Amino acid sequence: MKLPSKINFHKKSQMLELAFEDGTHNSLSAEFLRVHSPSAEVRGHGIGQEKLQVGKSQVQILDIQPSGNYALKIVFSDGHDSGLYDWKYLAHLCRDQASLWQQYLAKLESIGASREPQFISATQLK
Repeated sequence: MKLPSKINFHKKSQMLELAFEDGTHNSLSAEFLRVHSPSAEVRGHGIGQEKLQVGKSQVQILDIQPSGNYALKIVFSDGHDSGLYDWKYLAHLCRDQASLWQQYLAKLESIGASREPQFISATQLK
C-alpha cells in the first residue's frame, strides 16, 4: 500500500497535497474529494446505490483530522463529515484523478446537472 510521506492542506486554494515516497505528488481539490467521498451517503451500500453529488463546486474543507495511522476524516462546509479516506483510497484518487473527474463530469451532463450550487432567487420564493 502506498503511504503518503507528506500531507499539506492549502486553505486558500482548497487543495490537499499528497506526496508519496516514490516521489509522486498530487493535489486534490475540495470539490473532487467531496464528490468522491468514501461515505455511504455518496457510495451507497452496494453497486448501483451510488448518489451523484451535484452543486459542490463551492464546497470547502473546514477541517482535516487523522483517524489513527490509516486514514483522514475530512469535514466539508456543506456539513458532510462521514467517510474515512484511508491511504489506499487516497492513492486511488491520486492515481486515477483525471479519469474519475471525466467520469463525474459525464454523469453530471447525462442527467443535466451542474457542479454549481443551485440558488433560489427571491422571485422564486413568492
